[in-house]
Amino acid sequence: MSASAVEAPLDPTAAPLSELLKSHTAAAHTDAEESTFVAELMEGKLDTAALVSLLAQSLVIYRALETALDRFLDHPQLGGFIDPKLNRVAALEQDLAYHYGPDFDAMLADGRIAIVPATQAYADKLATLGHESIEFLLAHHYVRYMGDLSGGQIIQRMVQRHYGLADEGLNFYTFPEIPKPKPYKDAYRERLNTTDFTPAQLAAILDYASESFEMNRAVFVDLGIDRAARA
Repeated sequence: MSASAVEAPLDPTAAPLSELLKSHTAAAHTDAEESTFVAELMEGKLDTAALVSLLAQSLVIYRALETALDRFLDHPQLGGFIDPKLNRVAALEQDLAYHYGPDFDAMLADGRIAIVPATQAYADKLATLGHESIEFLLAHHYVRYMGDLSGGQIIQRMVQRHYGLADEGLNFYTFPEIPKPKPYKDAYRERLNTTDFTPAQLAAILDYASESFEMNRAVFVDLGIDRAARA
């Protein structure tokens, strides 16, 4: 193999962090979006139960994420990214109460609402590494919240068209305190680019961001397996 054919190692200082995150995670992002479960859900080939199950997985993940983030509100690097306007737990709790009733937490605890293995693994990792690594948390913060802001309204419209769900059961996909997502995302990217991270931190953030998409994809795979087993 010629030297020119060998892929050059990633230089985490070669471009602004926001640009590196987009390019470095592009393949993993596509793999997650094109997973069978997501594709079929967005095409209207599944049912309301599939979407509600996804919301349940999201609640478990966001409870772990937001609990971990709460420990770093005053951190000089991470704290500026943590914004209660982004928080999803309360919205997801409203959604599960709408779909399952007020006892949804008891149903999560005793397994009547199924949590797939990849979701539990994701939450467990957030609960452990999330207490130690601000690079890990920032990567997951970026992937999850910026993804929610970018695609939430589109997903809401699509699932309403396919499955006829009311707004009251889709709070997860709306950000009432962020009426204009684009300026918010632009400011977020600017903060990514201007926060003083070391090269080692930048490399870790990029790797953790790609891993985040893979962890999301694993949840979608497990949801498909669980759905097939229940058919």
